[in-house]
Amino acid sequence: MYLRPLIVVAAVVLAAPASAETAYITDILRLGFHHAEDTSDRPFRTLLSGTELEVLERTTNFARVRAADGQEGWVKSAYLVADKPAQLRVAETEAALESIQLELDLAESAKLAAEQQLAQATQHVGAAAASSGAIESTLARLKAQNVDFERRLATYRGSIPIPWVLGALFVVLCAGFAAGMAWVDYTSRRRHGGFRVY
Repeated sequence: MYLRPLIVVAAVVLAAPASAETAYITDILRLGFHHAEDTSDRPFRTLLSGTELEVLERTTNFARVRAADGQEGWVKSAYLVADKPAQLRVAETEAALESIQLELDLAESAKLAAEQQLAQATQHVGAAAASSGAIESTLARLKAQNVDFERRLATYRGSIPIPWVLGALFVVLCAGFAAGMAWVDYTSRRRHGGFRVY
């Protein structure tokens, strides 16, 4: 009859080391890490506040723990807490804040670069619009000139311009005078045996 409760208690005691919990050294403390279960020996290592430990076994006043590097030993359990100490939380918060500040600075520089690119793009669009306006103005002027030239061509299509007529008359008159002089010279020489008499 007493055997069954003893088996349950033994199972709980044996299972306790298997279910390890995480604990931290409390604020502003240097805790001795000992080989002896009652920490009566000289500490082989000093653990600082905020050091994470894995609790393997607990007694009334002491706890057997494993450090992050795998080293095992005994410490006074009164200095172990389940929550991270304020010093460690502050350090983690400051690191997170520094990371956020760095991301914010990067975002600010990216924003400035984007604003500069936007300003350049706006300038390019403005220059392109001004250039487009100048091109359209020149095109309208050339179209008007073309219409004027087509109108004048339609007006003078069948007529010959007067300067051309006068020029052609002058050329013909000069050619006729020169041909007449050459003819008079030729006939005069023929008559007088090849001599010029004038």
